[in-house]
Amino acid sequence: MVMGMFGLLENFLLYHPYREIEVTPKTYRIAYEDVSFNAEDGMRLHGWYVAPKDPDGPVLLWTHGNAGNLSHRAENIALIQKELGAGVFIFDYRGYGQSEGRPSEEGLYADGRAAYAWLTERVPHERIFLFGRSLGAAVAVKLAVEGKKARGLILESPFESTLAMGKKMFPFLPVGWLISAKFDSAAMIPKVKTPLFVLHGDKDGIVPYAQGLRLFETAGSKHKRFFTIKGAGHNDTYYAGGAPYWEAWRDFLEKPESR
Repeated sequence: MVMGMFGLLENFLLYHPYREIEVTPKTYRIAYEDVSFNAEDGMRLHGWYVAPKDPDGPVLLWTHGNAGNLSHRAENIALIQKELGAGVFIFDYRGYGQSEGRPSEEGLYADGRAAYAWLTERVPHERIFLFGRSLGAAVAVKLAVEGKKARGLILESPFESTLAMGKKMFPFLPVGWLISAKFDSAAMIPKVKTPLFVLHGDKDGIVPYAQGLRLFETAGSKHKRFFTIKGAGHNDTYYAGGAPYWEAWRDFLEKPESR
């Protein structure tokens, strides 16, 4: 009974993978490279590499959120190319899309390390920005804490930990007993030294805005900035933010150490 509750709760909170690849960047007339690579435990993973418009331009290593797969980010990739000219390397965690296996906290961290290793064979770390959204923010923070060199760390709609989210969603359940995965960005982020950019919608009904703000405030980065995406929820940030959103992105990519 208890184990059944654990499984249902953990899956509900964390992993909502989708196998079918519905669209690609080509759908939006964006050239891309289909990539396969292995995690440290041999798990075969799948990703897309989109080169920056400027051969020496920035590249985002994108660790996405807990639902769908990389195809559900194809339109966002097209907007990043249009608005920023930045490159993107996005990949699916184990169990998502065409990647093998089943998701787990340590598995996602291993997948992030493998993606970083693949990208640094192609792009120098001085041009790489770690970009994590929602659950993926914890993966990006983990990479930064482990010393994976990058020009900057970008977190959008990040939560403090699965425990904090569990208490929010199920205040009357002993979620600390029921959830094994921690994804504890709150514990990790004071150790982050990479220039940091946190963005969060002030109408986010899934991850409280206050959690993103607390992560920003406790981050160890000497250079850090916070951007409130006015009127944005959890999944519409790159639409709701409008021109100010893209300008804030542009400014950080150009001058991550300026604040």
